[in-house]
Amino acid sequence: MAGVKAVVLLALAGVVGLTLLVLGCALPSFGSWWPMFTITFYILVPIPLMIARRFNEDLTGTSACIEFALFATTGIVISAFALPLVLAHVGTISAGACFFTFLANIVLFGSIIAYFRYFNEEELSDMALW
Repeated sequence: MAGVKAVVLLALAGVVGLTLLVLGCALPSFGSWWPMFTITFYILVPIPLMIARRFNEDLTGTSACIEFALFATTGIVISAFALPLVLAHVGTISAGACFFTFLANIVLFGSIIAYFRYFNEEELSDMALW
């Protein structure tokens, strides 16, 4: 039952984050869909860690593969926060749209972190039973 609650909460966080992103784009006072490009970063974020998990069974130790995956993931997350800042600085989007995009980034990246933490712990506990 705890697994169902976790999945429901992660789905709710994803919906709230995407709603904030759409609000940052679609409200009439903002009127620019440029912040929607941050979806690309949401898609790219889990890829390096999934590749590292594929090559290493234990993500707790240090290896070049894990370190590079963490470096790439950090770069992607920073880019997701930097894109709205650059767009607001140039004047392409308003400060309100930048704020909504920041809130969406915080919620969605938080749900991605929660996903990896919850399901990584679940896999480790399943391995301990064998």
